Amino acid sequence: MRINTLAALATTLLLVALALNVPVAAADTQSGTWKMDPAKSKYDPGPAAKSITVKIESDGDNIKLTSDGIDAAGNPTHIEYTAKYDGKDYPITGAPNADTVALERPDASTIRSTMKKDGQVVMTITSVVSKDGKTRTSTFKGKDAKGQDVNNIVVYNKQ
Repeated sequence: MRINTLAALATTLLLVALALNVPVAAADTQSGTWKMDPAKSKYDPGPAAKSITVKIESDGDNIKLTSDGIDAAGNPTHIEYTAKYDGKDYPITGAPNADTVALERPDASTIRSTMKKDGQVVMTITSVVSKDGKTRTSTFKGKDAKGQDVNNIVVYNKQ
């Protein structure tokens, strides 16, 4: 009888621990699907992309980001990476001016991404999620693939 009671207690504790962990992973403010709001976004230089949808899976320590869109010329775009928030370089695919990305997480609502090409910094992107969790604003500072200065502010709405 004592063994059954201990087994039931252990099972209950395990289920409670698992239940507590699930909301923590799902509660990351960066996670979700984000769609660009062209009316609120500003591209310098332009023209702006026609559409961008960013899908993020993050647990606060790791991130998988996939971005699909249509550029200003009507061409499809696809950028993807998996990284940790540790400031180390990780491979990125689909970015015309970068081959690695390094991420930092100054606070729960902010990601700082440093894009590099051949080891040289080409772009810094700071992405901040609003307090209500409905808007993500990404500020791009650096150079594009043509070497032009980039000062873009892209606003996304959570889907």
